[in-house]
Amino acid sequence: MHFTQATDYAFRIVLHLAAKPPGTIVSGQEIAKQEQVPVQFLRKVMRFLNRAGIIRSHRGVEGGFVLNRKPEDVSLLQVIEAVEGPVELSRCLGDEEGCKIRCSRVCPVHEALQGVQATLLDSLHEIEFAALAVRRQEFQQKERQEDES
Repeated sequence: MHFTQATDYAFRIVLHLAAKPPGTIVSGQEIAKQEQVPVQFLRKVMRFLNRAGIIRSHRGVEGGFVLNRKPEDVSLLQVIEAVEGPVELSRCLGDEEGCKIRCSRVCPVHEALQGVQATLLDSLHEIEFAALAVRRQEFQQKERQEDES
């Protein structure tokens, strides 16, 4: 399984907003520069995140983007699904028609993948951007201390 570049950018964008005080409106230019996201790609990713209700955009001179939920209410899974749609390890897990021989009820591979997918989805859902923002600050603080040494 491989997430797209758009999902990687979405992680960076949401993490950037999650690290800000609640309600902070951040310009697209600032996000693009600090997170190294091309501006054209940023717009595309922001549409996905906005549509999913993860971020909200503000127009005008003081416009920009803000996290639409508390960072602890946004998970990695939600961001992935906003950009890529449902996470499925195999076509047969999401759509029984995806299996050419339609044997999901008696297929040991289907059964095994179902368990793996459930574990993966649970893990991705448990990882919240509030915790990721705290870890990012710890990394940045450690970097500054090492630079001062």
